[in-house]
Amino acid sequence: MRVSLFVIAALFCGFSAFSFFTGYRSAFEADQACHAEKWNIYGEDSTFDCDHDLETNKWILYQVGSNHQAAKVVKRYHY
Repeated sequence: MRVSLFVIAALFCGFSAFSFFTGYRSAFEADQACHAEKWNIYGEDSTFDCDHDLETNKWILYQVGSNHQAAKVVKRYHY
């Protein structure tokens, strides 16, 4: 019982540390990263854009779908 509790606690701590050191610490940082990557990779291509998802605390780089199709998510920036 104690071993399994220790393993679960260690996994939780490891995941938390990984998320803290690799994620963005604010919406501003995630926004800047999204727009910078959009500009560096796709330039002035108007089919790519960034949007903020308030429910999941993420900025999303996406490609607009053609002929009223759903947009394709390229990358998520979690903060």
